[in-house]
Amino acid sequence: MRSKRMATITETLENTPAETIRGIVIMASGAAFIPLLDAFGKILVTTYEVPPGEVSLIRLILQAVMILPLLLLRHGIKGLATRHPRTNFLRGALLGIGGIAFFGALKFMPLADAVAVFLVEPMIVTLLSALLLKESVGWRRILAVLAGFVGALIIIRPSYAVFGLASLLPLAAAIAVGLYLILSRRVSRGTTPMGMLFYAGLGGAAVVALLIAVGEALAIPDLSFRWPREAAVWGIFLVMGAVGTAGHLCFIEAYRLAPASLLAPFGYIEIVSAIILGYLFFSELPDAPKFLGIAIIVGSGLFIYLRERRLAVGVERVPAEH
Repeated sequence: MRSKRMATITETLENTPAETIRGIVIMASGAAFIPLLDAFGKILVTTYEVPPGEVSLIRLILQAVMILPLLLLRHGIKGLATRHPRTNFLRGALLGIGGIAFFGALKFMPLADAVAVFLVEPMIVTLLSALLLKESVGWRRILAVLAGFVGALIIIRPSYAVFGLASLLPLAAAIAVGLYLILSRRVSRGTTPMGMLFYAGLGGAAVVALLIAVGEALAIPDLSFRWPREAAVWGIFLVMGAVGTAGHLCFIEAYRLAPASLLAPFGYIEIVSAIILGYLFFSELPDAPKFLGIAIIVGSGLFIYLRERRLAVGVERVPAEH
């Protein structure tokens, strides 16, 4: 019986219990502060009328520039080695396309609304982790993901403004980022986390720059570029670069330590931060149903965390069999 239980746990978690718990904590931390990136992006595209393509391009360039010195300091030139150059470039392309789509959505959607629609991404990750990574996805994880999604729907009561044509941009961003996260787990064994972040910024910037060139030729406003002149805009970009770099480094490390489908419910923490930031930056005050949704979202993540912690304790207590 113990041997069967040990085999099941190993197959489910793929990593050691301690690594899994650490991955959950890192994922939750990253999800808590990454909406700052969205809030500042919304300020840029609405208040300063910076094109979404330009926001995505400069953010990705800053990500590559900021992470490179840290990478060289910690790993030296060997930190740039990778066994998956093309996959890392594809990760960057997906991140860049997702950024353009999401910042475009923020031009005409409230922050919390856009984040709520984007949070179909954990469901996409759960599905793709089973299809592409062959991870075991139990019914408890599926229910936790669904519960978190229901919580998001309670927070942002569906309307045509959210789930009509406007919802296609954050949905497209969710698909792109979901694929980005799946590929991150696939290449994590052959590239350092900082190297993955550097290549994502580099590859993403290259693809977005190409899209902007096409956009300029076709006179597409959202895919245009104008050199920022306001000091405040550059200040916001620098903060976005730092937040994006730290947040995605957290996600990369989390997905290296724990199965993608296990981490999925913790992505819903983003909606909690988005509502708080929406109130602080844009005077959006949650009502009672929204607080109910927050409780459901947090509860789904805590359920998975406590369950995995209990499994980890069980593994530690099971004596080795000869």
